Amino acid sequence: MEQLYHHPPQDGRVICIDEFGPLSIQPYAGKGWYKQKKPDRLPATYTRKHGVRHLFAALDLKEDKLYAHNRESKKHQDLLYFLKVLRRRYHRSERLYIVLDNFSPHRHKKVKEWADENNIELTFTPTNASWLNRIECHFGPLRKFVLEGSDYKSHNELAQAIQNYLRWRNKNKRLEKILREQNKIKVA
Repeated sequence: MEQLYHHPPQDGRVICIDEFGPLSIQPYAGKGWYKQKKPDRLPATYTRKHGVRHLFAALDLKEDKLYAHNRESKKHQDLLYFLKVLRRRYHRSERLYIVLDNFSPHRHKKVKEWADENNIELTFTPTNASWLNRIECHFGPLRKFVLEGSDYKSHNELAQAIQNYLRWRNKNKRLEKILREQNKIKVA
């Protein structure tokens, strides 16, 4: 792991992948400036009539760029779909070194076979050490800037907010308030 991070391979790039969620359509508490007499209040109860979604996220360490995709489940088929989307972003001759935790869909036979056929090397964090995956520190800012103080009405609205955040973050990755949130989560 440390070797990949501190001395990246010359023949490709290192990409860290993990899932974030489950994401529900519910009010999330947060801080903010509110009207004095009639502040917006979060409902005390809510129903999960929309189901949940899972965010597949990737961090390209070479460009310090985040990518993400919403899915209804976290099965190996969903991971394969996300990997195929990522693979299309880079030239086929460039080897991708993918860092993953030990979640069983990551180790599925079909995922490993597809990776071997598509110039991808899967690298797994040690058991119970998913914190070694560098994408972990990017979930804190995502939670703060997208979920905190929100009450989205649909998964599409939430997905759009996530994509808007990712575009903003990729343009402003050195902004102090982003770095401060990232540094709250310790990774290798």
